[in-house]
Parts: sequence; C-alpha cells; structure tokens
Amino acid sequence: MRGMKARLLVAAGVIGLTVAGCSGNPSGEPPKQTAPPAGETKPAPKPAVLSLTPAKDAKDVAPGEPVSVAVKDGKVGDVKLTGADGKPVAGKARADGSGWDSAEPLGYNKTYKLTATATGTDGKPVTSESTFSTVKPARQLGVSVNLVEGETVGVGLPLIFTFTGNVTDKPAAEKALKVTAEPAAEGAFRWSGDKQVTWRPKDYWKSGTKIKVDAAVYGKPLGGGSYGREDKTVTGTVGDKLVAVADGGTHQMKVSINDKEVKTMPTSMGKPGHNTPQGTYTVMSEHTGYTMNSATYGVPEDAPGGYSTFVQYAVRLSWSGIFYHSAPWSVRQQGHSNVSHGCLNLSTENTKWLMDTSKKGDIITVQNSGGPKLEPTDGWSVWQLSWDEWRTAAN
Repeated sequence: MRGMKARLLVAAGVIGLTVAGCSGNPSGEPPKQTAPPAGETKPAPKPAVLSLTPAKDAKDVAPGEPVSVAVKDGKVGDVKLTGADGKPVAGKARADGSGWDSAEPLGYNKTYKLTATATGTDGKPVTSESTFSTVKPARQLGVSVNLVEGETVGVGLPLIFTFTGNVTDKPAAEKALKVTAEPAAEGAFRWSGDKQVTWRPKDYWKSGTKIKVDAAVYGKPLGGGSYGREDKTVTGTVGDKLVAVADGGTHQMKVSINDKEVKTMPTSMGKPGHNTPQGTYTVMSEHTGYTMNSATYGVPEDAPGGYSTFVQYAVRLSWSGIFYHSAPWSVRQQGHSNVSHGCLNLSTENTKWLMDTSKKGDIITVQNSGGPKLEPTDGWSVWQLSWDEWRTAAN
C-alpha cells in the first residue's frame, strides 16, 4: 500500500507539470524566436543593379516596343525618359519597386535619353543612363478592319484586317492584332495574300457577345523595313442570330431568327449556265438603289448576255456578284423556277423586309441550286471551311 501511494503521488506530479505547461502557452504555438536559427545568416546588403532596355547606344529601336528599367537587389527611384527636344515620355514604376515601364510609344527616327536611379539593399543610390535612337522605316503601313465602331453585326461576321502594303512578317502582324470577346471565343487567323488577314471564331458568335479589336501596329516591325503607321481600336456587338436558307429545288427561302423560323419567301436563283454557287455566304453590305451589272463577273453589259439593271434593294453576298435583291420582273417565276444570272431574286416587298431585318455578318445558305461549290475566298464565305480546314489552310 505504501509503495502504491508513492506511485500515485509521482503520477499526480507529472500531470500537474503537464497542466502547468499548457497554461503557460494556451495557443499551443512554440515561442517566437528573436534571433536567426543557428547556422543561418542575414543576407549581406548589396548595391542595386540597374538594367535598361534599350541598351546604351542602341539603334533602329522599334518605337512601338516598351522602354523599361529593371532593378536587382534594390528598389527603383526616379526615372526620366526624354526626347532630343526635352519632352518627357510618360511611364510608371512597378508596384513592387522592381522596375519601370514606359506608357506611351516613341516617335520614328528620334533620339531618346533614359536616366534611372535605384537604392540598393545597402541603402546606397545608383544611377544608370542609356541614349538610343529609333528606326527610320522604309515605309509605314496602315490597317483597316471591317467592323465599324459601335456596330451591331451578325453571328457569322469574320474580322478582316487589310493593310495598305505587303506584310512579310506575318507572325509579327498577328501578334499586334488582338481580338477580345465577352464571352470569350476561340478563333484563328488565316491570310489571303500579303495584305489581308482574317480572324474568325471557331463557331458562330453568340448573340450578345461584345467584340473588341485592338490593332496595335504602330511602331511594330512588319517585315521588309515596313512598320505600322497607327493603332486602331474598334468595338461592336453581336445581334440576333439570323440564318436564311435558300433552296433551289423548292424555290423557297426560309428565314430563322434565334433558331426559330419566322418567314418563308419565294425566290428564283440562277438559271442553267448561271447556277448559283452552293454554300454558306455571309452578308457583306446592304444597298438602297443599286445597279446590277454583268461586268462584275466578266461579261460587258453590251455583250451578248450582258446587262445593267437598276434595283431598289440589293445585299452583297460575294465578290463575284452574288446578291439577294429585289426583282419585280421575276415575281411570276419566284417560287417556281430559276431564271436569274446567279443572284437570289425576291419580290421588292420581301427584299425590303429581309434587308431591314438582317445585318452585316448574317448567314445566307444556298442549297440544291445545281451550281458549283462556293469558294471560301469569294467574299466573306469563311464558313465554307471547317474549323480544322481553316486552321490548316495554306496561307
């Protein structure tokens, strides 16, 4: 009994020590160390190292590329970028102090001086300078896009960028062209020659999509001594999904809006020898008061089979002269036979309704016309190619 009592007292003492230890540090966290652990040393103070881009005495600098300052082992201080005339170029320090970046483009064929300071971890200031000159371009190329600011377009609109001269560095041009969509849309570029590149989404745009195009070409090299002339930014919105299907067998055109059929109209397509090419067209432009002329497909108006006819309403679907247009002279044949030179004839009333309802970028599909397959390069007929064909087509 006496031995057991002793063991109980020892156990109680251990428990008491344990409780006392918990009460001294209720959080259970180890006490904070006030000195570095044994074997570790505080990094030695170092002088700041400045890296300036462009480097000192650099020549033929592309004025569209940013000027920058990078700091190692320190924080950036005052930075000044000025032209030969003393005019400062705007810029901004990075939030973490690791450097500075210019915020506006430079001029062509100009000289600039960049002066930067920084303070190292040793507390001492350092300064670095760079004087450089920008390129004198052999030529400057402008660029236009087939989207008008604030425009509402159809779900099939491709974005077509046309340069004023040949672009030999196509990857550089594509890098300068940015398409942003909300909601996001996957897309890809395809070139037609050396002056025009088209960006199309993988699938039709979704109605309501906000599109923004940034052609940031100014000061960017485009190959062969050419540089971009000026930047261009354009925004637009995708409207209702309108798709019209014209059938050469039934001689009817069915129009759907947002996948709901809303109207069927009699039509007359190209007669034998002038059969309308089959495929998916994209509306390119609308015209009130237009002269249809056979010369658009190589037949002079005064030659046998030639013509020049004024129509009240016409909507272009291809470069080769395919339109849907008002044709009051063929109303009796519309819905029964094909008598046109290749266009889609509609009554004046139906043409006006469709033109008032549709917009640039809407989809018009022609089937059972007996005509050849529509060429994807004829107009904006990008949907003639599958997504895989679009991405792999030879440029």
